[in-house]
Amino acid sequence: MTMSDAAIVVEQDRRELDLIDRVQRSFDNCTDPRLKELMYALVKHLHAFLRETRLTEEEWTRAIEFLTAVGRITDDKRQEFILLSDVLGVSMQTIAINNAAYKNATEATVFGPFFAEGSPEVAMGGDISGGAAGEPCWVHGSVTDTSGNPVANALIEVWEADAEGFYDVQYGDGRTAARAHLYTGADGTYCFWAITPTPYPIPHDGPVGEMLEAVGRSPMRASHLHFMVTAPGLRRLVTHIFVRGDEYLGSDTVFGVKDSLVKDFQRPSTTSAPGGRSIDGPWSAVQFDIVLAPAEA
Repeated sequence: MTMSDAAIVVEQDRRELDLIDRVQRSFDNCTDPRLKELMYALVKHLHAFLRETRLTEEEWTRAIEFLTAVGRITDDKRQEFILLSDVLGVSMQTIAINNAAYKNATEATVFGPFFAEGSPEVAMGGDISGGAAGEPCWVHGSVTDTSGNPVANALIEVWEADAEGFYDVQYGDGRTAARAHLYTGADGTYCFWAITPTPYPIPHDGPVGEMLEAVGRSPMRASHLHFMVTAPGLRRLVTHIFVRGDEYLGSDTVFGVKDSLVKDFQRPSTTSAPGGRSIDGPWSAVQFDIVLAPAEA
């Protein structure tokens, strides 16, 4: 006797759900409660994706090949998995979850793959460019807590791409440019010279770039300057500021733009710049006041 169409559907559903149950139960002996929770949820949602899309074996093979290619191109200078996380919005969602909104605290955004430890220290008013190509930019502001109290001696780490759209680590010649760190003064203020941010593409000569091209997405990032701010008792902030008017604000490929982080980069008409610096040509200036949430927030 053959099964009816309805019975076949019921049997197929039973088989698929039974597999999910067996896979989840395979983690029952895990002694780490959090790891067990994560594995249960991973199986649940991964299998839900497979069942919803009715993924073919050929498509799954292509997905494995894609992930293999992502791994092969990743090395100590290039992290393709971070790019993949970024362009799928996973990085930003993780940041949103782990940096909960708190009063007037400055919003966080993506860390990106180009931070490097051991950047040089510059004094207040110093220049982080290190010879990187680009238009001079005066950056200044303050660091306070959410009650408005100045945060003295806060560590500010900054880095950015040059006018050619590359970070120093992408050149492969050991240069250190357009990155540095400094400390806030007793009144919580800071200032330094950088270069005016310009838009650039994320590395798109690998599997992530091929994926973006296949789905008709641009690899371009909106112009930005990275900040990481750390102070005892306060939540570490990883963020950017973006240039108002940039053409990619609405299509930043890693979804990093937030309205509160879009700033006015003024164009002073004078050649006499802060700190007595004389500039032969255009330059910009931007104010970025940073508010840190409590560490436990």
